[in-house]
Amino acid sequence: MVPFLLRRLVQAVPTLLLSSLLIFFIISLAPGDFLTPAKLNPNISAEQLNNLTVNFGLDRPLYQQYGLWLGNILRGEFGLSFSYQAPVWDVMVPRIANSLWLVLLITVVFYGIAIPVGVYGAVRQNSLGDRTINVFMYFLLGFPSFFLALIAIYLLLQLTFATGWKIPLGGMTSPEYSSLSAGGKVWDVLKHLLIPGILLGIHSTAGLSRFVRALMLEVMNSDYIRTARAKGVSESSAIWKHTFRNAILPIVAGIGGELPALIGGAGFIEVVFAYPGITPMLLDALNSQDLYLIAGFTMLTTMLLIIGNVVSDILLAVVDPRVKVG
Repeated sequence: MVPFLLRRLVQAVPTLLLSSLLIFFIISLAPGDFLTPAKLNPNISAEQLNNLTVNFGLDRPLYQQYGLWLGNILRGEFGLSFSYQAPVWDVMVPRIANSLWLVLLITVVFYGIAIPVGVYGAVRQNSLGDRTINVFMYFLLGFPSFFLALIAIYLLLQLTFATGWKIPLGGMTSPEYSSLSAGGKVWDVLKHLLIPGILLGIHSTAGLSRFVRALMLEVMNSDYIRTARAKGVSESSAIWKHTFRNAILPIVAGIGGELPALIGGAGFIEVVFAYPGITPMLLDALNSQDLYLIAGFTMLTTMLLIIGNVVSDILLAVVDPRVKVG
């Protein structure tokens, strides 16, 4: 195990170096920079523009800017955000924490529904329940998540008007959040998380449930499963211990991509529900060409992807005895 981890650590160094180079220079290829809107403003003098350019380091050649940014990363920093005039790490952490709570809820709903539904579809193949679920899943696959979110908001607003219930449909907290008790604050945040989290979690199950169903059907038709049943293995053991354990190997191998996804936000669901997560921050950073904020977050997700791949390899060895780590 230790040689495996050391080898992965050594391999990660050139990978991260090349990634940082590509991330920084590709982002820099965009026309203009953070001060482009200021340059078009006649109320800002040339002297002020020159001072801002020097302060932001935009007067230096691109390779020097990259060298300074890389040096900051080696010191555990990600540079200074142009828009917020604060360290990138300090800007990202609160947004990452907000998105993390939402994505964790989505992930629990995602796997908690997709796996049982996929297993049921394989065990009860072509039954009425399986056909009904298939129709519903195809319906979900045909609509983008933000469109379903808009439909859900409309229906919940109609319910609010009809019943007078206070259903939170935006943000992360209520206006009276600061005056609530500790338990009240937790419940207030949870209420704001439930609708977008459950909605996107159910929407995301469509693809995975179909994938699990296909994997289960493939393994269930294998010779060793028929042999196990012929030896008198119970049906539940044949399904969960033998079939399911081997069927989920591709899913376990792909868990590495879930680690950066945990901090990557919930996409346009956050925008639709005005949720203060990562996605609105990144959209603002792209709009204002906040170079270090975009590059810093992208670099962080790259690091997590490398760590996630290592975790996937270890989990794959745990699930499948044929795979040896190292």
